[in-house]
Amino acid sequence: MPENVVYDVVGVGFGPANLSLAVALTEHADDLTSLFLDRAPSMSWHGGMLLPGAKMQVAFLKDLATFRNPVSRFSFVAYLHDTGRLAQFVNNRDFFTTRRDFHAYLDWAEAGLADQVRRGVTVTGIEPTGNGDSMRVLMEGANGTDSTEARNVVISTGLVPKMPPGIAEDQYVWHSSRFLDNYRAVRGPLRRVGVAGAGQSAAELVRYLYDHLPDAEIFAFVPSYGYSVADSTPFANRVFDPQGMDDFYSAPAQTKSAIWQYHKNTNYSVVDDGVIRDLYQRAYDEETSGRDRLHFHTMARVESAKRMADDTRVTVYSMLSDSSYELDLDVLICATGYDPMDPAKLLGGMDGCLARDEEGRYRVRRDHRLVTASESACGVYLQGGTEHTHGLSASLLSNIAIRSGEIADSVAAAKRARR
Repeated sequence: MPENVVYDVVGVGFGPANLSLAVALTEHADDLTSLFLDRAPSMSWHGGMLLPGAKMQVAFLKDLATFRNPVSRFSFVAYLHDTGRLAQFVNNRDFFTTRRDFHAYLDWAEAGLADQVRRGVTVTGIEPTGNGDSMRVLMEGANGTDSTEARNVVISTGLVPKMPPGIAEDQYVWHSSRFLDNYRAVRGPLRRVGVAGAGQSAAELVRYLYDHLPDAEIFAFVPSYGYSVADSTPFANRVFDPQGMDDFYSAPAQTKSAIWQYHKNTNYSVVDDGVIRDLYQRAYDEETSGRDRLHFHTMARVESAKRMADDTRVTVYSMLSDSSYELDLDVLICATGYDPMDPAKLLGGMDGCLARDEEGRYRVRRDHRLVTASESACGVYLQGGTEHTHGLSASLLSNIAIRSGEIADSVAAAKRARR
């Protein structure tokens, strides 16, 4: 790490959000220095769910840069052109690319910013330096401990996989985020596989397992009466527009709550219409053919899972009968979502400088900067974990280009003010 360097921005985490910020800083009119730190050796955005043919749920134009800068050299269209596939993509006449293609785009964009990224290091804390003008970012890596200084820190460590209450991951119980690696490591045939969850990942996994394990029984444990379709209609999708973020931020608390209740079906515990129809067709085909290997347990949730001899015994609670029953499976996969990131432990000595609301949540300015309890020239920004202030798109791809531009502008304005 260069000595005596104080970066304008140090980013913690280098998934799509901070990658988008790196692009915004590179393209900014002001000269802004940056360094991004990530513990993973390479981009690992939803690597466990890069299933063949799985589609993105946001349009390709909601990439790292286009909404902020339509002529960016880091846009998805620029990626297609650079890799010689622009014409082929257009011929698809589809606004929604595959997850695998989008991941390849992220890798391509990172390669163009490699000098700003340091991978294989874990940030262990952030502390004030005492001069009020910078923070010290502490880290550990293969070469031991290290640190660097920054005037602003942008935290984007991503969502945290969430398991059902009382169930822990092991060799035979997986969270969906690690599905592909665990699936490829399985030794021996899988004959009975369960999937818990009601959202997109759960439905995609049921379809994938049914298609790729032709001799296996697949059990879907769905806490609703059936999969609910995602509302992707134009007016509902306006909640993800940049203006939607403005409206949410400035709305009173009761209006924020109403927006969540009305429009959570745009993203949470919902499934694309095409995937639902695919699964229903498979279930129908089973009935007409007399086969019986796709089992939907609706209004049901998995209460426990424990290893018994060569099986994983799951206890399932049925809300319909108000009773529990047991099933023996080879593997249980929990597609039970994610919790928002909690930066409190990471913030270390800086945490006491930050203001919180009456519910203990961080107070966040419109430019995504945390409000400090006292005057400070340092800025701590969040990309994610701000759903309570910035709405449904706070942790989603939909607004990363705009959000990154706003953070870059905020950092630049503070730098000019210091001068």
